[in-house]
Amino acid sequence: MGKILVVDDEEKIVVLLKSALTQKGYEVTGVTSGEAALAAVAQSDFDLVLTDLRMEPVDGMTVIRQVKQASPGTAVVVLTAYGEVKTAVEALRLGAAHYLTKPFNFEEVALVVQKSLAAAGVQRQNQALRQAVNRPLGGQELVGEAAATVALKEMIAKVAPSETTVLIRGESGTGKELVARAIHAASARCHGPFVAVNCAAIAENLLESELFGYRRGGFTGADSDREGLFEAARDGSLFLDEVGEAGLGVQAKLLRVLEERKMNRVGDPREREVDVRIVAATNRPLEQAIAAGTFRQDLYYRLLVFPLDVPPLRERSGDIPQLAGHFLRALGRAPGQLPASALKRLRGYGWPGNVRELRNVLERAHILAGDAPIDDAHILLEVGQMGAGPDSGDGGAGDLNLADNERRLIRAALDRAQGNKSQAAKLLGITRRTLYSRLNLLGLVDAGKGDPSGRGEGTAGQ
Repeated sequence: MGKILVVDDEEKIVVLLKSALTQKGYEVTGVTSGEAALAAVAQSDFDLVLTDLRMEPVDGMTVIRQVKQASPGTAVVVLTAYGEVKTAVEALRLGAAHYLTKPFNFEEVALVVQKSLAAAGVQRQNQALRQAVNRPLGGQELVGEAAATVALKEMIAKVAPSETTVLIRGESGTGKELVARAIHAASARCHGPFVAVNCAAIAENLLESELFGYRRGGFTGADSDREGLFEAARDGSLFLDEVGEAGLGVQAKLLRVLEERKMNRVGDPREREVDVRIVAATNRPLEQAIAAGTFRQDLYYRLLVFPLDVPPLRERSGDIPQLAGHFLRALGRAPGQLPASALKRLRGYGWPGNVRELRNVLERAHILAGDAPIDDAHILLEVGQMGAGPDSGDGGAGDLNLADNERRLIRAALDRAQGNKSQAAKLLGITRRTLYSRLNLLGLVDAGKGDPSGRGEGTAGQ
């Protein structure tokens, strides 16, 4: 339920509080001086510190400062004599969550401890979620009933309830983070935070401090203690996306976490326990990285306890109608409005960008259609292909940036219409009002200006 440190220079109070809180199911450590409290905090992590203020030579204020500096997420409740409310208020300014006046009722103490731990847990989870990668469009569920999808769901159901480390393998855009979230949601840690970090998006020297945190003075610019993502994900799951891109120094520390469930913040000799489930992902064969000397073989086998392979969309084309309906619902459209001819084209396409590309194609179609139903003309499959013809399935990655491609399409339509926005809107299959809206949104307000054919268009097409 939580680790608590009780601090009071009256041994009787420590014994009574320790007994009362232990009966409530907490793991309680009791000390009778401020010095002993600071030593205990230096040796172990506590979820809550319950401390007296009047102690010598190290008083409760010093304990609060040191605890909050070393572990900002630890809750602090202070005990103070009646009539010392001003001192208690100062303690609140330093970061204490509550104060209790002596003499106190043990049930009241238990209630305040329970509320403080709950509030600290919510704060820690919110911090972790702020650092998590945004969820994909359309929610977290795995959509589809193709044989490959059903097999993947069955494997997730088997591994999720365990604490086993999982390595998710698959091409870019297949939904590896979605699989990681599904594992977390079906696990005993589902009420804890899910924290995701893309190892390829952060420089190696920064990735280490992001994952493990750092101690004040641990490096230039470290002006305060900071917990890393391993601590922020406490009681939950940490998703290491593109783990193969982590540097060898970070890999060594990851190996230690997996082997010993312990870590050190950067610049801090103190060991900290790690209570987090690790789910990793890669879009390239790690065996090749091992052969190239850029990935540790021992870490690879530690991650490979339970591999999950996410199939590319071309191997589960039977899921495309369901996925299309799913994304259309998320865009506010009726899923059944896609014409059969468009669905046939979608199922016959190679999808080098996988599910992410399908989502982009449908979002682009939604924009181009405006208020009208989506038809074949709005399904532009060749936009993301480099040097490939329409509906090509040659597997090229291409440029899947929706805004860039939309700008290119609008410019092409304006060029073909010689700057006439009404005609360009017709070519794009949207209303003139929708075209003006997209021009403003994409910063193309000057496109087509100066052409005499664009003047005097009236309000037709609005």
